[in-house]
Amino acid sequence: MRVVLDTNILLSALMVRGTPPDRLYEQWRHSRFDLVSTDRPIEELRRVVRRPFFQARLKASEIGRMVNDLRRLAMMIDTLPRVSRSPDPADDYLLALCEAARADYLVTGDKSHLLALKSHGGTRIVSARTLANRLAR
Repeated sequence: MRVVLDTNILLSALMVRGTPPDRLYEQWRHSRFDLVSTDRPIEELRRVVRRPFFQARLKASEIGRMVNDLRRLAMMIDTLPRVSRSPDPADDYLLALCEAARADYLVTGDKSHLLALKSHGGTRIVSARTLANRLAR
């Protein structure tokens, strides 16, 4: 199974242990699914965690481990098709990544934009809780 995790899911996984985003991150690290990514969410993650809010709450070592895991273990896609479907154009790259990787799931916490779409091509757009519960069966 191929999965794309939105940056908000990765940040949530770092912030609070035991939550659905954290469980998904750990399930990926234990090879329960293939994570598909590109450089953009990794760079976005590195940029966002430099904000004072996150620096006060996260350990640099945990951030570094996640970035290294993503670069080393995720299936990286270099070329993305043009997609213009999300109500928030900044999210179109996630839909393009899903297309390029033929992802089964896009996991996001973005209720007003991405989750409202429900699917993109053959990719189901779901919450972290939905996929974590499905994998727990």
